[in-house]
Amino acid sequence: MSAPPRVLTVAGSDSGGGAGIQADLKTMLALGVHGMSVLTAVTAQNSLGVQGAWELPVEAVRAQYRSVVDDIGVQAVKTGMLSSAELVGTVADLLAGTDAPTVVDPVGVSKHGDALLAASALDSVRTKLLPVATVVTPNLDEVAQLTGVRVASEPDMRRAAAAVLEFGPRWVVIKGGHLAGGASQEAVDLLTNGTEEHWLRAPRHDNRHTHGTGCTLASAIASYLARGHTVPEAVNAAKAYVTGALASGFSLGGGIGPVDHGWALRRGEA
Repeated sequence: MSAPPRVLTVAGSDSGGGAGIQADLKTMLALGVHGMSVLTAVTAQNSLGVQGAWELPVEAVRAQYRSVVDDIGVQAVKTGMLSSAELVGTVADLLAGTDAPTVVDPVGVSKHGDALLAASALDSVRTKLLPVATVVTPNLDEVAQLTGVRVASEPDMRRAAAAVLEFGPRWVVIKGGHLAGGASQEAVDLLTNGTEEHWLRAPRHDNRHTHGTGCTLASAIASYLARGHTVPEAVNAAKAYVTGALASGFSLGGGIGPVDHGWALRRGEA
């Protein structure tokens, strides 16, 4: 039996299992690829928030990456929490030397509003990480952090996308899930490379248990790219997967529960 496509996540650990490395690996399993991991930080985290975070040494991150890529190889890489400028620069250099598509989730804050990226690292994200990205997937808060563009409507998403593309990624997905509107409104994202434009729409589910949404989307895009899909195909398929995961999100602990990464496996839709 041949090995499935291999996808590497470079991200932080979520001890509560809803986001980070844990969400990435669950998504990869659900979508039929072999998930591998480079741990960048350890967090003490649950449904109520992040109680602590500890960054791993750059040497440990570099050694994990080389260990996996040099022996096993990768068909796609996804990045998540890279908390410092030094880590961002190190990972960007590693990605630049890897012949595989890269999906960058520019994680700035947690679902609960806890800072996961030092302010001093923002410039490194702009100048080192985004230029090596095949796809970058900022939410509206991250767009504002990176570009200063505030998105309040769908037309603003075009301006935001143009601002992000100026930093050099091939494609950007502006995630519109935080746009103001009622529960009946569609959840809309914009995928563009500056020439092609794809508006992705899905029902907005009235479910507060959404922890891990951003990690899950980026990992799903990477998984579909590893399976040979084009960027528009991968993003559309990932959007459908995340929509199902959001619809099935469940209560866990006393706060915001996670999306359901296993929903497609149970329904045979992965």
